[in-house]
Amino acid sequence: MSPIQRVTLGQGGPEHDVANEAVRSFIGRRFDGKVAVVTGAGSGIGQAVAHRLAAEGAIVAALDVAVDNLAVTVDAIGANGGTARAYHCDVTSESSVDDTVASLAEQLGAPTVVCNVAGIGGFFNTVDMPLDRWEKILAVNLTGPFLVCRATLPHLLEHGGSIVNVASNTALMGQAYSAAYCASKAGVLMFSKALAAEYLSRGVRVNVVAPGGTDTPLMGAFELPDGADFKALRTMMTPLGFSTPAEIAASVAFIASDESTYTTGAVLSVDGGLTI
Repeated sequence: MSPIQRVTLGQGGPEHDVANEAVRSFIGRRFDGKVAVVTGAGSGIGQAVAHRLAAEGAIVAALDVAVDNLAVTVDAIGANGGTARAYHCDVTSESSVDDTVASLAEQLGAPTVVCNVAGIGGFFNTVDMPLDRWEKILAVNLTGPFLVCRATLPHLLEHGGSIVNVASNTALMGQAYSAAYCASKAGVLMFSKALAAEYLSRGVRVNVVAPGGTDTPLMGAFELPDGADFKALRTMMTPLGFSTPAEIAASVAFIASDESTYTTGAVLSVDGGLTI
């Protein structure tokens, strides 16, 4: 399969659809009756994770700041026979996260699956990067997972459960023009390992899925900074092309499910061999 054909940057296409159908053919019922929290559920990987968990029987609490996108996600899940409820939530806000988790637990039941997918990024010459943009990327990508984990952990500790934090292959290797993004995703990786160690004997598993380049609208919105050398971005390229959100969602579902009961503190790289 040509890598160029798979890099559609959120626009889809025949190869994109074939890859999605391949992973969807393995859908089971691993989450029947479980309440699953998914952040960033309005688009991209988060939306795909919400669809995947709902297709496997989960009651999905779909969280995002983009309420219109959330409505599309939830309506589509319902049309496919799944169950999902939309919650407007700013993962950078302590009060928003705490209030949202309290509401969804009361309305849907205690969550036992938590998937932190919400994320932002962008390319910058580090010397020119505004401080507020650095802080925003870390707030969404790193503080967000902390706030969501902190709010949901009491439920998981009571009932058992699984946390999957979506990082990036940039947590494992450097990428030019991406200092804030790399730092935030590396932080997610070690934050997850710390949680896994802390709750190792208390019935809560914490793992990381680290995607490479994924065919999402977010990826398509990234623009290189002035004077950037495209050759410096070769670490993003693989002969397998970009993944689709559904392919990443399949990996999230596997590691979140009871098929992975002996797995905690692990990093599952789903990056087309970038970190070989």
